[in-house]
Amino acid sequence: MKMDLPLVKARRTYIVLTVFGIAMAVLEAIVVVYLRQLYYPKGFDFPLGMISRQMLFFEWIREAATIVMLAAVGTLAGRGALQRLCYYLYCFGVWDIFYYIWLKILLQWPPSLLTWDVLFLIPVTWAGPVLAPIIAALTMILISISIVYLQERAYDVKIKWHEWTLVFTGAGVILYTFIVDYSRLILREHSANVQSFWEDEGLWRIITGYKPTHYNWVVFVIGEILILTALALVIRRIVQRKRT
Repeated sequence: MKMDLPLVKARRTYIVLTVFGIAMAVLEAIVVVYLRQLYYPKGFDFPLGMISRQMLFFEWIREAATIVMLAAVGTLAGRGALQRLCYYLYCFGVWDIFYYIWLKILLQWPPSLLTWDVLFLIPVTWAGPVLAPIIAALTMILISISIVYLQERAYDVKIKWHEWTLVFTGAGVILYTFIVDYSRLILREHSANVQSFWEDEGLWRIITGYKPTHYNWVVFVIGEILILTALALVIRRIVQRKRT
């Protein structure tokens, strides 16, 4: 029974984190309901249209605060840097998934998992089909539960540099698929203009009027494979070492 006590504590921690993530998600979804009423009464179809720079700045602050809150909860819940990171990933994953669940309940949106959405705004606009961040969130949850389970079963979990390399490369590849469209747009349109980005009215109109049409699922899958390969290598190495 004593051997199972760490697992029981971990389960309780995950239950609390799940409740927190769901609550954060409904809060985020309700903010989106307000934004829709104020700025997008016809819906969230691209192009989204003009928003003020002040509102964009406020959105940056709100998104940064959300990440800080999720990270703070993960830090409080975990022991050691790796476990804290895992709990943060779990909290983020639950929050992201239930954010879309709540949007579906409150607004009947998105109509499809392939519907495009603005995912994030820091430092540039992230965009992609809803299914992509949901898959990424499920991957975060899988990583978190796998690592914490091994830790609580008394395995000495240490991630080697080549495994970290796979994880960060995979995450970077996935990030690329989200930001590539708007990054290219900014570089192409702003490079010939000496005005400050913040003051470039023409670029502002182009960005807010842009309508993405193609998502690079092949590159996204490559990123997922890299991350899952790293997780598989960690699990195999640790379990084999324990047996010997």
